[in-house]
This record gives sequence, structure tokens and C-alpha cells, in this order.
Amino acid sequence: MDNKINKLALVSVMLCFFAMGFVDLVGIASNYVKKDLGLNDATANIFPSLVFFWFLIFSVPTGVLMNKIGRKKTVLLSLLITVVSLLLPAFGESFGLMLVSFSLLGIGNALMQTSLNPLVATVVRGGHLASTLTFGQFVKAIASFMAPYIAAWGATQAIPSLGLGWRVLFPIYMIIGIAASLLLLSTPIHEDGPVFDNGAAPTVGHQFASCFQLLAKPIVLLSFIGIMCHVGIDVGTNTTAPKILMERLGMTLDDAAFATSLYFIFRTIGCFTGSFFLRIVNNKLFFIISITMMALSMLGLFIGTTKPVLYTAIALVGYGNSNVFSLVFAQALQSVPEKQNEVSGLMIMGLFGGTIFPLLMGFASDAMGQAGAVLVMAVGVAYLFTYIRNVK
Repeated sequence: MDNKINKLALVSVMLCFFAMGFVDLVGIASNYVKKDLGLNDATANIFPSLVFFWFLIFSVPTGVLMNKIGRKKTVLLSLLITVVSLLLPAFGESFGLMLVSFSLLGIGNALMQTSLNPLVATVVRGGHLASTLTFGQFVKAIASFMAPYIAAWGATQAIPSLGLGWRVLFPIYMIIGIAASLLLLSTPIHEDGPVFDNGAAPTVGHQFASCFQLLAKPIVLLSFIGIMCHVGIDVGTNTTAPKILMERLGMTLDDAAFATSLYFIFRTIGCFTGSFFLRIVNNKLFFIISITMMALSMLGLFIGTTKPVLYTAIALVGYGNSNVFSLVFAQALQSVPEKQNEVSGLMIMGLFGGTIFPLLMGFASDAMGQAGAVLVMAVGVAYLFTYIRNVK
């Protein structure tokens, strides 16, 4: 019976990973909002930056919240906020309404990413954590690469009477989010309570302090920066790849949206194959191969002027970046096993890199074209090369 429950729990959390992928719609959505509202790059990049800003604010408090109400209930709360965020664009696409929608999407995703990864550690006991997290990223990537296709379909083929256009993406994902919520709610998952040093739960203030004190551990701090770079490159490519095709090949937005899908197709392939490779290949070697692919991609995106070169570069960064999160996250989580909730909160706070990178890339691209945005991402790749020595 336990085995059936574990399998049901695994299916349930994997559907939650799919819902976690909803946040990646912000890349293609920001391009459509830019077009509809006539925004420049710096202003349009506020949307992906705003989504990931909330990771800075909510990740560590979510780690503390998990100690109080448990991981499953925290994931359910995150799904509720996500569903509300996806409901709002049905009422319009004004600048203010989209800001609120993307903010709630970011808040819900901050709660989900902080609580869902440790919930996987609860369901998958006794090993294979990195490979299971990678498979979860594979499921998440399916939602990510579907988003541009659904948005493009909505913009060109959707039922006119709905009046949503590309925004048909939101209600479709909202329905899936509701399904994920109901399945998780009905799935029994046994959680062990958090273990405190003196046996009694410390005050909230003490939990916050002890959480940030973990950054004094070099592996935790270096992993935190590694996560920032990973997500900065991820969101940066998601947002910038269509702009590069439009700038250098003269494509329309609907045609260039394929670049985002191509990125997520190869990221999906990378997650799927990585979940197997990480069981049989040396983790450090796989990490080196991944970062090398990303470096080659940055070169292609910087100098490429033809469709084959640019598509190859986008595919390389998609595959290369696909397993970085799982490897870095697992290193950090296993380095302090008795503080997994707190470490998870800190690592997900590192997704704040999704705010910093697009903002810097927006200013750089306004100043010197999309090559400037690529240079910003290349700095993140350079840091990940320095992290190689920390991969066990």
C-alpha cells in the first residue's frame, strides 16, 4: 500500500512541477505585452524582472512557513495564488493589471519552488534526489516550451469571440493548475516534522537568523550565486532569443516566438536525458560538459547572423542549462541535511537572479543591441565555470 501511495505522491508532485513551469510564460508574454502596449526593451523587461523579484522577498519566509504548516500545505497555498494570477488576464491586458498578474505569479512560484523541492525529498527517500529533481525539471520544461506555441496559436487562430488573443494561454494553464491542486489535496503524504537543536521550535526571528547564517557556509553561498546565474541565463535566453532573431533576421514576433520554444525543447530534452545520465555519469563531468555547451552558445548568440548558427546556439544553451539547477540545488541541500527547509529557501531566493539579469540585459540591449544582453548572460556562464570544483 505504501508503494502505491508513494507512486501517487510522485505523480502528484510531478503535476505540481508542470504548474511550476507556468512562470516561464513570462518570457514570451512580455514580448506580446511589449508589442501590444508599445514599450521599449527596458520597460518590457520589468515584467520578467518583477516575477522573480518576489523570490527575494518570499523564499526565506516560505522556508520558515514550511516549518510551521508543512511542505504539502505550503505547495497547496502556492497553487492557489498561481491560479488567481492566471485568472486576472482574462479581464484585460492593461499595464497595471499585467503587473499585478505577474507579481502574483512570481509570489506563487516563489512559494512553490521553495516548498516543492523539499517535498520531493520527502517522497523520494534514500537517494536519487538529483535525478528525481531533474525529472521534475523535465516535466516543468514541458509547460515552459508549450507556452509560446499556445500564445502564438491564440494570437493567430484562437476563437475571436473569446477576445483573448495570445492571452488564451492564461485560462488554459489555470485549468491545469486547478487540477494539480485537487490531486495534491487528495494525495496522502507523510511528512516528518522539522528537527530543532534543543527540541523546541525557536522563534520566527531566530529561524530567519539561523537561515541567513547558513550563507556563512561556503558551499551554500557559492550555490546561492550559482542558482542566481542559472536562472538569469534561463530567463534571459527566454526573453532575448526572439529579440535576437527579430533584430538580425528581420522576423516578426509570431515567427520569432519559435526561439523560446526551441530553447525549452532542448531544455526539456536535457532534463529528460539528464535524469538518466545523472544516475550513471560522474556528476562533475556532466556539469563540465553542460557549462561548456553554454559557453559555446554565448559565442554563437554574440556573433551569429544566420538562422543555423543562432538556432544551434539557442539549442546549446537550452540543453546545457537544463541540469544546472538540479546539480547545484542537490549539492546545497545535501550539504546541510538537517536544515533542508532553510537551505531550500535560500536557494530559491537565488532565483532573484531572474530579476537582476533581465534588467541589466534590458539596459545593455538598449545601449548596444541584443549583443549587449548576451554579454550580461556570458558573465553568469563564466561564474558557473568557477563552481565546477564544488560539484562532488
